[in-house]
Amino acid sequence: MAEHGPRRSPAKRRAILDAAIKVFTDQGYARTSVDAIAAVAGVGKQTVYGHFGDKEQLFLAAIQEARSAVSAPPAGGDAEGTPGVTLSGDPREDLTALGERILDIALSPRVSALHRLTIAEVAHHPELQRTWRESSASADRTVVGYLRDSDADGRLRVPDPARAARQFSHLVITEGRVETAYGMLPLRPERRHAIAADAADLIIRAHRP
Repeated sequence: MAEHGPRRSPAKRRAILDAAIKVFTDQGYARTSVDAIAAVAGVGKQTVYGHFGDKEQLFLAAIQEARSAVSAPPAGGDAEGTPGVTLSGDPREDLTALGERILDIALSPRVSALHRLTIAEVAHHPELQRTWRESSASADRTVVGYLRDSDADGRLRVPDPARAARQFSHLVITEGRVETAYGMLPLRPERRHAIAADAADLIIRAHRP
């Protein structure tokens, strides 16, 4: 049973997540045990269960933590509340900037390692594909909001912002992963920009007013 209220320690939660990311990426999902994560975190196994419930939920939380660590905005935040991105109001510039930020997150070492782990283990643990999709939804939400606003003020015509955002994210992430062998190789800044700009151009062409 999960812990509630003041019994939960933010410091212990952080230690468990850091330990989980390390152990999962070092040992793989199937070989990782809650006991091993607890040992690395310096807590009891029941503390891990109290915070996260089970190994699958801890894996999902580790993915989300890895993404959040990369996407956290600098002190003071950015325009429009978009992590790491200052928006200008020009759809091509803004979608390109958002695409570059998506690549920063998707190709970060921790997120890439966890994604490769999901691919390696999904045949034995199909539920991991569902947890990965759920963790990816936050990247789309920022773009959904931007496209919805652009439709509302007439900059673009986007009858289905959620679908368009998903298409944009998939274009950007897939191209980036192919070029980097799923995060194993570096992506030059100019290529990152070109990938994001090409995807932005396709979305804008499809949704011109």
